[in-house]
Order: sequence, then structure tokens, then C-alpha cells
Amino acid sequence: HGARAGFPRTLGQAEALDRICELDLVISLNIPFETLKDRLSASWVHPASGRVYNMDFNPPHVQGVDDLTGEPLVQREDDKPEAVAARLRKYKDAAKPVMELYKSRGILHSFSGTETNKIWPYVYTLLSNKIPPILSDEEK
Repeated sequence: HGARAGFPRTLGQAEALDRICELDLVISLNIPFETLKDRLSASWVHPASGRVYNMDFNPPHVQGVDDLTGEPLVQREDDKPEAVAARLRKYKDAAKPVMELYKSRGILHSFSGTETNKIWPYVYTLLSNKIPPILSDEEK
């Protein structure tokens, strides 16, 4: 669950980060609300074992039941679509001043899309232009 959102997510976190390092590049991925809601709501759990299924990436063989026991799967409260929507709205409100801060410093780069493999080439190009290539000993 922890890896879902980026860092820093709040102005307080951004200020704490400023104290330990100087950022020269911040990447923001703009993914449509509905896409995020669908993806985050795709998690279902087998309560007895804790096995987690994702309807997009590793669905159960039979919809709604655990592969090993055949018992019903449930959705965690915070993975239900309504809860996910509320979490996303809260995140957006908290992240807005963070975005403004980095935009004002001229270090914010935003990318929009719904699929990682389509967004990644643009992110890779940006990073390649920012980071000097590492030369091997033979090339130096």
C-alpha cells in the first residue's frame, strides 16, 4: 500500500526534505481520476490467508473466489471505490501546494497519461538529458 503515492505528499514533508537535500528535478505523473480509482479499487483479499488479488494484474482463476480454498474474496474498506475516491481527493488537496512550490522553483516536470509504458519514454528522455552519462574506464 505504501508505494502507491509519491513523496513528498504534503508541504510539511517538502520542507523536511528541503532541510536534507536540494532537489533539482521533480516529476509529477498526471493520471486521470477515473483510471486511478479503477486501479486502486481492483484489489480483493482472501481474509483467512491474506492473499491479495488484483483484478487487472493477477486476478483469481474464478472471479470472486480464492484460488486455493474456493472461499469468497472481500474488498478492504479502504479499497472500496467510494473510499478510494475520498482518498484521492484528500491527496490532491494536500499535494496542490507542493506542486505549486516546485513549479515556482522551475523544477517541476509533469507527464500525463494512463499507461506506464507510454509515459516512461518521455520521463526517460528528460532524465537522460539531465543526468550526464556514466563513462566506463575505457571511454574516459
